[in-house]
Amino acid sequence: MSITAAMVKELRDKTGAGMMDCKKALGETDGNMEAAIDWLRAKGIAKADKKSGRTAAEGLIAVASEGNSAVVVEVNSETDFVARNDAFQDLARSIASVAISTDGSADAVSAATVPSTGKSVTDTVKDAIAHIGENMNFRRSAKLSVDDGIVATYVHNAVADGLGKLGVIVAVKSTGNKDALAAIGRQVAMHIAATNPLALTSGDVDPAVADRERNVFIEQARESGKPDAIIEKMVEGRMRKFYEEVALLSQAFVMNPDQTVGDAVKAAAADAGAPVEVTGFVRFQLGEGIEKEESDFAAEVAAAVKG
Repeated sequence: MSITAAMVKELRDKTGAGMMDCKKALGETDGNMEAAIDWLRAKGIAKADKKSGRTAAEGLIAVASEGNSAVVVEVNSETDFVARNDAFQDLARSIASVAISTDGSADAVSAATVPSTGKSVTDTVKDAIAHIGENMNFRRSAKLSVDDGIVATYVHNAVADGLGKLGVIVAVKSTGNKDALAAIGRQVAMHIAATNPLALTSGDVDPAVADRERNVFIEQARESGKPDAIIEKMVEGRMRKFYEEVALLSQAFVMNPDQTVGDAVKAAAADAGAPVEVTGFVRFQLGEGIEKEESDFAAEVAAAVKG
């Protein structure tokens, strides 16, 4: 398969590895992007988090809560200048406010009516484009609810009330004191903002993600030249650590690294006066997964491919 400059650039963006390493990885894996990422990781050239691949788009994350429910939405714009515009911020707030009365799915929110305009979210955004003069879109949303308890919200580096570049909602189930639940809920939400866990528990981690990690660990262990029996133990140990690092309740709590998040939540029962359980969370970071065009490296990448 022919390896293109665009493929090399994409792999570089996703892994932070050098261009020649990216070109070699793609050559070794017949151009398969995911396999190339794993090849680079097995060689110790790329990290697992692929932070550099999560290129930020502009816009805002908005959160809203009502009763025992909360929502988080993402609304994108072309420039940060527009994201700081009062009209755009009002748009993001309106969409979040409307989302709370739906099931939280993007389709339901898009079709919901915005009271201030009398139109659907989709049509309201179209009108805003005409008014503000820049392309924008409602991208995604999520909602969490509990029968008893609260859904805590947190916006990191908020630019206005309920608006920022990163938003988290956390469902806290309990019949206990609401103030105590709000306190532990906010702390857990701040933890999630900082650590970006993949799942609530180790059992909730996507099996495909876990399998990929295991395969990378196996390849790394094999390079040590140790016997298969030792390799198996090494891999199992690394997988245990992997689950501890990516599952929320088993992570070391950023507020007190001597205890896990799960232990901190259980301990909150003393202040709440009833057992406390975190049942779910959603973390939205602005622009994650959106690739933006960058011309800076075009000539450099093309030269690397030709070389």
